[in-house]
Amino acid sequence: MSYQAPERFTEVTVTCKANIYFDGKVVSHSLLLADGRKKSLGLIYPGQFTFNTEAPEKMEIIAGNCRVRIGGQGDWIGFSAGTWFDVPGQSSFDIEVTEGITEYVCSFG
Repeated sequence: MSYQAPERFTEVTVTCKANIYFDGKVVSHSLLLADGRKKSLGLIYPGQFTFNTEAPEKMEIIAGNCRVRIGGQGDWIGFSAGTWFDVPGQSSFDIEVTEGITEYVCSFG
């Protein structure tokens, strides 16, 4: 099974106002695709952060590296550019970036 991280999206509506979390250490912009799917594109600066999920999420790492722990349990797992992880709805995930910037695409639902 091969995986190709997305490089661009066409026919989208972009929300210009950024979603800013953790004093600017995580910043994203919301996208609405023509078929109704919702995504966000973002940057994560060094630090450790916890996010709660309402709907299931797929986090695709576009550039950089991070480590993740789903639901606050289990071991930390490393992810790099070209990989992804899934988070169940009504859950949470911890994400840590130790150096550089990690770029991601998050798909909801």
